[in-house]
Amino acid sequence: MSFYDAVVPAYLQMLNSVTGLLTKAEAHCAAKKIDPGVLLGSRLFPDMLPLSRQVQLVSDFAAKGCARLTHSEVPTTPDTETSFAELKQRLARTIDYVKSFKPEQFEGAETKDVTFPSGPNKTTTMKGQEFLSSFSLPNFYFHAATAHGILRHNGVEIGKRDFMGTN
Repeated sequence: MSFYDAVVPAYLQMLNSVTGLLTKAEAHCAAKKIDPGVLLGSRLFPDMLPLSRQVQLVSDFAAKGCARLTHSEVPTTPDTETSFAELKQRLARTIDYVKSFKPEQFEGAETKDVTFPSGPNKTTTMKGQEFLSSFSLPNFYFHAATAHGILRHNGVEIGKRDFMGTN
């Protein structure tokens, strides 16, 4: 399996899954007459990030992961989304961005150094394989799973198939 095949399909599956979760959440709000802002601001625990930020981070880890692994310019996206529609647009842009990468851009990426910010005034350097398996994908899946958990906790009728994107 190529490194591209280990990276791009994983990001695309979850980006599409989270888009589907947001569609169901939006319908849930309409059916139950819930202000969407309440759900977008929901958290699993007070010290955790709200749903909207979880979705933004899913987008960021996919886009920045691909960019860093291919030594492309790392995109910056302001976190200004305040509605389901805006979050779904952000995910759609990220999907298009991830789809724009070609397999040859990932050739040798597993052994190349990847340097990334890892705290205030701190950077970390790892080989591409370690970056993907120890940092980028775990963070990506964490925020996707947390978004799913927030929605499920708030009564949106979703399950594992929705998370996996096989509904």
